[in-house]
Amino acid sequence: MDSSALMGSTILEPSADLEFESHEAAYAFYKEYAKSAGFGTAKLSSRRSRASKEFIDAKFSCIRYGNKQQSDDAINPRPSPKIGCKASMHVKRRQDGKWYVYSFVKEHNHELLPAQAHFFRSHRSSDPLSNDVRMRRRKNSTGVSKLFSAYQNVDCLENFMKHHDKGRSLVLEAGHAQLLLELFMHMQEENPKFFYAVDLNEEHRLRNVFWLDAKGLEDFPFFSDVVSLDTTYFTSKYKIPVVLFIGVNHHIQPKLLGCALIADETIYTFAWLLQTWFIAMGERAPQVILTDQNEAIKAAVAAVLPETRHCFCLWHVLEKIPKHLQFLCSWHDSFMEKFNKCIYKSWTEEEFEKRWWKLVDRFNIRDDEWVQSLYDDRMCWVPTFQRDISFAGLSTSSRSDSLNSLFDNYVRSDTSLKEFIEQYRVILEDRHEEEAKANFDAWHETPELKSPSPFEKQMLLVYTHEIYRKFQVEVLGAAACHLKKENDGLTAAYTVKDFENNQSYMVEWNTSNSDISCSCRSFEYKGYLCRHAIVVLQMSGVFSIPPKYILQRWTNAALSRHPIGEKLEEVQSKVRRFNDLCRRAIILGEEGSLSQESYFIALGAISDAFKLCTNLNSAENDLRPDASAINVVSNVEEEYQSIIASNNKAPDPKLNTGNKAVRTGRDIVNTENVEGNQGKVLQLELANGKDDFQQMDLTDPRSHNVIPMQFHSMVPTLFHNVSSTPFHHTTASTHLHDNRLPR
Repeated sequence: MDSSALMGSTILEPSADLEFESHEAAYAFYKEYAKSAGFGTAKLSSRRSRASKEFIDAKFSCIRYGNKQQSDDAINPRPSPKIGCKASMHVKRRQDGKWYVYSFVKEHNHELLPAQAHFFRSHRSSDPLSNDVRMRRRKNSTGVSKLFSAYQNVDCLENFMKHHDKGRSLVLEAGHAQLLLELFMHMQEENPKFFYAVDLNEEHRLRNVFWLDAKGLEDFPFFSDVVSLDTTYFTSKYKIPVVLFIGVNHHIQPKLLGCALIADETIYTFAWLLQTWFIAMGERAPQVILTDQNEAIKAAVAAVLPETRHCFCLWHVLEKIPKHLQFLCSWHDSFMEKFNKCIYKSWTEEEFEKRWWKLVDRFNIRDDEWVQSLYDDRMCWVPTFQRDISFAGLSTSSRSDSLNSLFDNYVRSDTSLKEFIEQYRVILEDRHEEEAKANFDAWHETPELKSPSPFEKQMLLVYTHEIYRKFQVEVLGAAACHLKKENDGLTAAYTVKDFENNQSYMVEWNTSNSDISCSCRSFEYKGYLCRHAIVVLQMSGVFSIPPKYILQRWTNAALSRHPIGEKLEEVQSKVRRFNDLCRRAIILGEEGSLSQESYFIALGAISDAFKLCTNLNSAENDLRPDASAINVVSNVEEEYQSIIASNNKAPDPKLNTGNKAVRTGRDIVNTENVEGNQGKVLQLELANGKDDFQQMDLTDPRSHNVIPMQFHSMVPTLFHNVSSTPFHHTTASTHLHDNRLPR
């Protein structure tokens, strides 16, 4: 029987009228039946004839058949999937050589998983490129296969599982798993876009868990250039093994792009974590991911995010020096002086190589294993090799200077999971309030010019206030710099003496393509040009920042779905128009909310205006509107029509409009089943409200198969629904009377 032909068809149940040529054929049939039903199989027993020595009897069962048989005082108890299931098929051989079904037990005492049956070892093909696997990989037409496609495409998860301690689980205090589940259920009821995923070990005990709030999901497309995977709290042996995905918004504020609790730091754990995060983000990978120097993370990133540039945080590397090179304690200051010169002052790769080997030979550390690993991973952390990327301020030389450290205010070494769950709501509220305040300031205030510099005037309405203030410091600092031209030609080289810190830097300026780079690496690490580059531009007769060095992520147009373009005048005009529309929207919101009639007038006007603007912009660009525009138009129109309809009919008291009734598969549970003590990855929706979350019973009738939601492209909105009671953000009710239209 061809399994590939049966994937989309219904397999007959075993019955007494079925015949088979052999007991192997009978087992093949039972496997196909099990695959369609959603459970794994095992050969339970077989018996030969004493006379002919041929098989005359065989019994096949569900892999959960029987009970775990092991001594309670076993030193290293092996995980077992057996939970007393009775499902089985017993076949016997007739005198004519044919085999028939002697008995069949259909009922199971656990959840069946037909959508994920291919994860059971009994249904896996030994050939990774078999037709069955190819067909699953191509099958993206349904929501389920689309949601799970990323898992199916990563064969490494199965490979990593072979070398993974499959019985490892999270160590949580009594009741804390239930608190975590209640948080997930509550957050998802408030906003169906809330995402969570759970990884269970073979005994259905909680091993890894990940969750992501709706605001992080919506904002990620705009700030996906660089993400930090911070494992500090786990590696520092905090009470809760929490791992954070951290990004940064256009106001230089940290964004929480995901949280996880992990049981260990194996390759499998990080591969599962990254893969789950990748799925949550709509299978959109960041351009750069910053992590600790960790071999397991390195392998997982390479396997799951092959197109992402993997780099190490500088402070992660620097803080390990005293630990790994403690025998140099008496030479620490001298070593760090040479070390910093090597990594910060090496303009070319050749200079780095020369200084590196001179350094390791001088301090006799060439054979040190950790030092060798630093050299092998030099592409991941040495600034000389990172000219073509920007870290948006997430990679600093010390943790105290990093944006990640802001979360230290919420997490202490003795923080319990219960306290962290409470703090999680506070984190979201604080992040929201800070961003809302920064957005409000950007709409209502204009930064103060501190010099007549054309660079300062150029970026006045382009950069957000926070970036603009930092950029102002560089513009003003250019007055304390003196440059000396080292060579002429297409690419000119300058030595710039910075009298403020008494350091010299090398700047290269190519007039033909407007490329400029400085050895201080300010643009790479902060995302805006430094004073040394500014003074070179100024002395070269260039009085505006080249557009390629104005990152949209730092501008007031960061949340726009359209690129800022090549002309800054257009950006400035767009910002003026944007600010003016925001002011007028506040006034409209105030007037439109005074009565039901005025509310409908304002809502209808917004719907009509949005459609007109979208059609006009699409026509001017001679392009079809992108998915986000289409979805927004559709969402605005549907919301408007639904509100109108709901107000034209009396509410039905029998109709349940709560989110519970429409909960869908924005949550994933990843679990394992075992045959022959080998792990498999299974996924199902977690809808289990029992306190025994850490020891889950998949037979709970409240567990369901996953029904994935579409990831709608939405215009970014301020986060709401973050606390047990509705969290309302307030907008200042300042009336603005400005009849001047921006140019």
